[in-house]
This record gives sequence, C-alpha cells and structure tokens, in this order.
Amino acid sequence: MQTAVSKLVGTFGYIIQYGCIAHCTFEYLADLVVCSGPSMEPTLYSDNVLLTEHISPRLNMITRGDIVVAKCPTNPNQKICKRVVGVSGDKIRTGLKTHIIPRGHVWLEGDNRHNSADSRHYGPVPTGLIKSRAIVKIWPLNEVQVLKD
Repeated sequence: MQTAVSKLVGTFGYIIQYGCIAHCTFEYLADLVVCSGPSMEPTLYSDNVLLTEHISPRLNMITRGDIVVAKCPTNPNQKICKRVVGVSGDKIRTGLKTHIIPRGHVWLEGDNRHNSADSRHYGPVPTGLIKSRAIVKIWPLNEVQVLKD
C-alpha cells in the first residue's frame, strides 16, 4: 500500500513539473496559434496553424513586415493576426488623412486590404497589446513556410 501511494505521489509530482514547464514555454517562449478569418489572405488562410514566439514583443523588437498576434483594441477578448506596416514615428497615409504613429504604437493591417478590420479602422495599436510574432506556418503540412516580409 505504501509503495502504491509513493508511486502515485511521484507521478503527481512529475505531472506538476511538466505542467509548469509547458505553462512557461507557452507563456514566455513560443506558442501555436490557429488563424481564423480572411484578413491575411493570401498569406494566411483560416485554420492555418502558426508557430509564434513571445520574446520579440517583450524586448520591443517588432519591426515593419512582421506578422503579429495581438489583442484586438476594440474587443480585448479577441485576438487578431495582422502585419506590422508602420512603427513609431512613421507616417501612414489612408485616403486623404495622414497618421503619425506615436511612440509605443504600431500600425497593423491585414494583407487582404479589402476584407480586414485593422488600424485603418481603429488607429495605431499600443505595442503592449502584441502578444507574439509569427515565425513559421506549420499547417497544412504541404504549405509549411517561414514567415518573412
């Protein structure tokens, strides 16, 4: 009886350890994200799976051309996947209006400009809302590719 309890406690300890490692990995290092919606077509389609990393946003190393996953500025319960088109200090022209991106903000747009709710609708996005940067499209397997500008 005592060895069974000892094995159970040991197994529970391993489960806790691996759970902590998984949590830290997905929270601070890398994550898998499933895309939904047409805003990033033709680069990304619905149900594409991306490998994203969390280090660049934490170190403020997001650059023009990066594809990022961020909290939606108008609905914090929703995540958006968009391309960084402008960074702090850039001037972005939308129609007749020119926007100067303030410090600590980026300009996000979908690759499918005609079907994307993005910075053209809600303005510059605070960099604090960026959660991760996409590195590789890993699903579907026949379309695996490194995501660069």
